[in-house]
Amino acid sequence: MYDTICTIPLTSDLFTQATHPSKPLLAVGLAGGHVQTFRLPPVATAEGDSEAKNGFGTIETAWRTRRHKGSCRCVAWSTDGEGVVLPKILRATAFEDISSALFSTGTDSLLKTASPLTGQVLSKILLPTLPSLPQTHDTPTHLHALSPQTLLLAGDSSSLYLYDFRTPNYPSTRPTQTHEPHDDFVADLVPLPASGESKSEWSKQWVSVGGTTLAVTDLRKGVVARSEDQEEELVSGALVGRLQLGKGSGKKVGEKVVVGDAGGVLTLWERGEWEDQGERIVVDAGRGGGESLDSITVLPEGVRGGKCVAVGMGDGRVRFVDVGKRKVLSEVRHDDVESVLGLSIDVGGRLISGGGGVVKVWSETIEGEDEDEEVGINGGKGGAESESRDDGEEDEDSSEEEKKQRPKRKRQKRNKGKKDGGGHGVMAFKGMD
Repeated sequence: MYDTICTIPLTSDLFTQATHPSKPLLAVGLAGGHVQTFRLPPVATAEGDSEAKNGFGTIETAWRTRRHKGSCRCVAWSTDGEGVVLPKILRATAFEDISSALFSTGTDSLLKTASPLTGQVLSKILLPTLPSLPQTHDTPTHLHALSPQTLLLAGDSSSLYLYDFRTPNYPSTRPTQTHEPHDDFVADLVPLPASGESKSEWSKQWVSVGGTTLAVTDLRKGVVARSEDQEEELVSGALVGRLQLGKGSGKKVGEKVVVGDAGGVLTLWERGEWEDQGERIVVDAGRGGGESLDSITVLPEGVRGGKCVAVGMGDGRVRFVDVGKRKVLSEVRHDDVESVLGLSIDVGGRLISGGGGVVKVWSETIEGEDEDEEVGINGGKGGAESESRDDGEEDEDSSEEEKKQRPKRKRQKRNKGKKDGGGHGVMAFKGMD
């Protein structure tokens, strides 16, 4: 379904990545504490240049800086659009495109907001201290801009912090709200679209996964639902639309949350039915369980009618799953050993995978080049099984040797796989260190 068009080497292992919602920009957070933003080739248009149409172009480094002491664990773009509400400190800062800032946070327990064009730090927040250890600040595990007014930050302590940019004391260490939806840290977070009765287009509820449970939190009411113990670690999630709700024919069509676990299984959760999973798709099986499904992203609507997801696995493979038909369609390999910790789609519909010391850019296979073959759950051909049921000196590039911190694996399992089948290498890139 996808072919590699570029491999971008990184200066240290990748912890996190985020694509800009409306521009061809990719931000990465690295184990060495650096944050780097790449400018991808422009999106091809009918009147565009031939290079863009053919997938060629130049990847440039827009900026790169040593943003955090220790590792950078999370990066996230602010919600892009008109009428964005930003903190007073940001509104007073003169730089282009104020509607999109880049947030980053690391093991130094600092949350920083930066200009997307220059990387200049605009504000800093020190994460709250732990109740049991008043001198120790929480460290981040997940970061998400829920709306132009709201930022969600999850910590190792299992706390989920909500920051409201409209509060007079922002930026302040004290969050507007604090929730504890799980006994373990939040591994991933999926916003739920606003209901038809809502006067706002922005999400007011979100699903989180942590430990062996799924939870739903409401912006106004707090934690409103928790699942039963799923007896398997839940590590990733995404929202897929246009799926049949309920069993049998003639049922309604709507959205489901797709959750990846540490044993190689995708579980499907119907909105409002949060007590237990509804269906299961076995993506990878093996003795003692399959590979951990560490990342998920929904492919564009033009690919399999918007019902297909890409799943990043613990052994470096990416598998493509048709959620509507409950089938594994095909797979590609990002790395021979390292987990695929980052998967996202850029504004041009290109798939971006990240893990280990590289980021790869993929384009959809041209029709007629290769036919999809279903991949069996053990790697053979055949269908998948489906079951029902900063400081100033911090912001400068550091010339000292970076600490060899490595991203945490959600499952301590490494199986060396096949060699990379991609690698057409049709993009050039510059500005790399």
